[in-house]
Amino acid sequence: MYSLAPSQVSADVTPRPFLKWAGGKGKLIPQYRQFLPATDTFQTYYEPFLGGGAIFFHLQPRRACLMDINPELANVYRQVRDNVEQVIGLLQHHKLHHDKAYYYEVRSRPDGTPIERAARLIYLNRTCFNGLYRENSRGHFNVPMGRYKNPQICHTELLRAVSFALKNTDIEERSFETLVDQVVNPNDFVYFDPPYYPLSATSKFTSYNRDAFTEADHIRLRDVFATLAHRRVPVMLSNSDCPFVRELYAGFNIHTISAIRAINANTQRRGKITEVLVTSY
Repeated sequence: MYSLAPSQVSADVTPRPFLKWAGGKGKLIPQYRQFLPATDTFQTYYEPFLGGGAIFFHLQPRRACLMDINPELANVYRQVRDNVEQVIGLLQHHKLHHDKAYYYEVRSRPDGTPIERAARLIYLNRTCFNGLYRENSRGHFNVPMGRYKNPQICHTELLRAVSFALKNTDIEERSFETLVDQVVNPNDFVYFDPPYYPLSATSKFTSYNRDAFTEADHIRLRDVFATLAHRRVPVMLSNSDCPFVRELYAGFNIHTISAIRAINANTQRRGKITEVLVTSY
């Protein structure tokens, strides 16, 4: 495992999400801040739906267990943590050769080494349409190239800052349901940010890979939330503001958050909406 020394990390760069990710919470942190526990009040931070990791980077906890069922996403975080200089080198190569033909050639490549796959995902994420992650039925990334004049493909100092921030984290490819059997106690903190419950039958973003997050999954997630809350574990969850979610979490603290839907193929459907933030405390 490669480990950065503190002297290699720029003090001018604060770790923050390095991937564009649908549902990212970066812009909501000012509203979330009052509901987040202070970092020195819990031992381990658990986030089972990692995505862009905005809450993790904001908290910068002493220890964390970051999880996602998307194997490519889990891999990219591991490689940035363990092999950031190799990832940077490959991204610089992608940046040098970037054009339309190169984008589609990289997109169609078969699986490579873990480091190659990580650099590939970052490159595609920074240059694809809307920063969207989507897979076809065979599990292959299939988003077309975006129309960016000068995409930031390799932010070297940010990647190094992220690598350093990840040094005390476990990064695992597994389901939220495994937390029930995890050694999670009242001195820990758990944040769930699942694929949101769709607000209409035509909502597109219930899933970012081939495995859809169903209504039954939302019910199972509520059961995990309730189990952890019963154990007096501080738990927080984000989701759509709709009757189904409000009924599902009745009995817990439900807070209304103002948000902006930033990723949607239909520009007319972007704009201000409300979401809910559910806490067990």
